[in-house]
Amino acid sequence: MRAGRFRPVVAALLVAAVGAVAVLAGAGLAVGGCAGRGDGGTAAPGAIAPGLPPGGPAGGGSASPAPSLLKGVSLSPRSFESDDFADFFVKAGEAGQIVTWAGDWNELSNMVSGAPRVLMELASGYGLLPVIEAQFFSQSTGRLLRPLTAETRKDYDGYAAAFAREFKPPYLGLGIEVNILHEKAPADFDAFVALFGEVYDAVKAESPETKVFTVFQLERMKELGGGLFGGENDPAAAQWALLHRFPKLDLVAFTTHPLLVYKSPADIPADYYSAIRAHTQKPVAFTEVGWSSGTEPAGWESSEAEQAEFARRFFELAAPCGPEMAVWSFMYDVRTVVPFNSMGLRRGDGTARPAWDEWAK
Repeated sequence: MRAGRFRPVVAALLVAAVGAVAVLAGAGLAVGGCAGRGDGGTAAPGAIAPGLPPGGPAGGGSASPAPSLLKGVSLSPRSFESDDFADFFVKAGEAGQIVTWAGDWNELSNMVSGAPRVLMELASGYGLLPVIEAQFFSQSTGRLLRPLTAETRKDYDGYAAAFAREFKPPYLGLGIEVNILHEKAPADFDAFVALFGEVYDAVKAESPETKVFTVFQLERMKELGGGLFGGENDPAAAQWALLHRFPKLDLVAFTTHPLLVYKSPADIPADYYSAIRAHTQKPVAFTEVGWSSGTEPAGWESSEAEQAEFARRFFELAAPCGPEMAVWSFMYDVRTVVPFNSMGLRRGDGTARPAWDEWAK
């Protein structure tokens, strides 16, 4: 089981949203998908989704001064009906300052109706900082979305540079949970290392202020293969050396789901996140953080109270490494494999779980 396995399900929701042209057509927008399975529709430049006024809510239009820790959620509305989609952005502002999108690198090329462009515009309209993450392989299988040929590398480089030139994103991630690719396809990982350096330079030439990074999966980085991963913990084989393959990183980003290894938040070691500082002094980001609130799988039951306890403890455990950002995986539950299907901060009926209060306060 991999933390990234929920992405295809989010993709399916986004694809369904694109299909619901009647819902979004009033603004000429369609939202694309994650993990290469989304698709954009026809959009009018400058259009905003229904229910989202061009300037956002009263007083919106630009982000407020950011605190030392930027918090947020991924793009995960209750549904893609216009009211729910609008409500997501309102509530995202209550949860923090950031909203993230992750999907196929090729979607950066769609400057009119692509999901990254849409996310940039809507987030900005609601005073939120957009974080864009471009993926090029499947975390579940380790297979590339398309071979890293010279032509593909040229396309990826050009798409990222053009997107940076047009939109000046504050954060741009290139690759998600790339240490999983190192495990499954080392040669492809080596090719990506070279590509990252090239694209980093191209993006910086167009938008020097954009913070460029790649994302690692923390539990696998630590070689914690026990628990729901189904193997054994082997910290002596940790993958920290992979960090040094990317000397140009503006920050070091991780996804983290400790419930894959630990049955209770109380079981997480006190140095679980602070240990990162032994391996890098660069700014740290957590682009996916989550804990289940459900009762599955058997023997690994959780609860809403336990989810809230993790949300509270996460901030305590992460504080020593001074993270720049922390993003909760979902605002609302998505239909996917357990335990990721009950990670939402809010229930299906729209009410807040206790973890919402811990995250938002």
